[in-house]
Amino acid sequence: MPQTPIFSSMLGSSCSGQVQPDMGERCVDPVYQDGNLVSGSLEALIEHLVPTMDYYPDRTYIFTFLLSSRVFIHPHELLAKVGHICIKQKQQLETGSEAEKLKSFAAKIIQLLKEWTETFPYDFQDEKSMKELKEIAHRITQCDEENGTMKKIISQMTQNLLMALSARSQYQEIREKFRQPVTDKGTILKTKPQSTQKDILSVCCDPLILAQQLTYIELERVSNIYPEDLMQIVSHMDSLDNHKCRGDVTKTYNLEAYDNWFNCLSMLVATEICRVVKKKQRTRMVEFFIDVARECFNIGNFNSMMAIISGMNLSPVARLKKTWSKVKTAKFDVLEHHMDPSSNFCNYRTALQGAAQRSQTANSNREKIVIPVFNLFIKDIYFLHKIHTNRLPNGQINFKKFWEISRQIHDFLTWKQVECPFEKDKKIQSYLLTAPIYSEEALFIASFESEGPENHMEKDSWKTLRTTLLNRA
Repeated sequence: MPQTPIFSSMLGSSCSGQVQPDMGERCVDPVYQDGNLVSGSLEALIEHLVPTMDYYPDRTYIFTFLLSSRVFIHPHELLAKVGHICIKQKQQLETGSEAEKLKSFAAKIIQLLKEWTETFPYDFQDEKSMKELKEIAHRITQCDEENGTMKKIISQMTQNLLMALSARSQYQEIREKFRQPVTDKGTILKTKPQSTQKDILSVCCDPLILAQQLTYIELERVSNIYPEDLMQIVSHMDSLDNHKCRGDVTKTYNLEAYDNWFNCLSMLVATEICRVVKKKQRTRMVEFFIDVARECFNIGNFNSMMAIISGMNLSPVARLKKTWSKVKTAKFDVLEHHMDPSSNFCNYRTALQGAAQRSQTANSNREKIVIPVFNLFIKDIYFLHKIHTNRLPNGQINFKKFWEISRQIHDFLTWKQVECPFEKDKKIQSYLLTAPIYSEEALFIASFESEGPENHMEKDSWKTLRTTLLNRA
């Protein structure tokens, strides 16, 4: 992530992206509404990205254009076009023998490259992009032969870029090795587990502590999601603009790993409940997870909260009527109200907005935590992409669409940079991440053994499951 405070003032409520009034010979085809850039040709938008002697693009524009440009052009191709414009401007300044202006212009180009490499390091993963970067840097820094200040900046920038690429590559290799489908962890039961078997309550019986450890895991995973990962939700879609870009798009290991974590947590909750032998203990387990979900809500960890609720709403758990009859469900009803899907999850979005506002004015990391329900966040970006075209009827890029997508991604990036205020408990996290998780079939078996089938449909399901087990035996 950027070392410079690139996101601190980015993408406020208006997402203006206003241009400087004196644009000289720059392209005039971008369209503005109330001072906001809303559309333009790809060439004009690239022109708007490149600094001049009298202009430097707003950081909101740099982020939004670099983020969205990959839908229309490969990063190395964009870099080549930017380099061409830069060299052309440099040559014009050299003709005028204006050494100081040339150094000032070069410093702006270096700053643009620095912001680009810090915010989107993975754009430089291939040799073509690195070659273009080095070529631009070499040509631009020729005006600084005397003291070499710019060359030192370029050298540090390159070193930081290589470190960022190396770190991300290592993380992906780890994810590649351990990325397993949820069902692969399932165990088909032939008998009920012993009541003395280790469960979550034997590891952590405090709902607040468990919610904090879940939040630690969430923030750790979300820290490895990058803006270009999220933009693939758009660039993976079929369109005339991206057909040439989709073939070499990096696999979204981080998105898959995070989504898999949600599924694992849901199945773990269901497993912990269904495998308890005694009804009284099972009731206690249900109430414990309700309290954990409530603590997650209070923290601002909506993703874990939703995963827990989803686990308790799975059919093998939901059908345990005798257990639920003993549960004090008032708190659970409140949680379900917050996650009510009606009106496009209106209640959840209100709670999320409240957490976001709290985060903006917070004085501590504890109050800054906002972890949205990830699959809803992804669906929102997908929805924005589907209802708005990439290009307008006149062929210009619909940049207004990308302002909004960029704003939502920026919010996510801001939240993910919060440093977790809770200490890591290795014992609890080890259990959460490695405890056996039953498959859907195993959950139903455990559920039926806890509370027998109550209707013909359940009896048929239970009969089929037992037959399957006998055949396997």
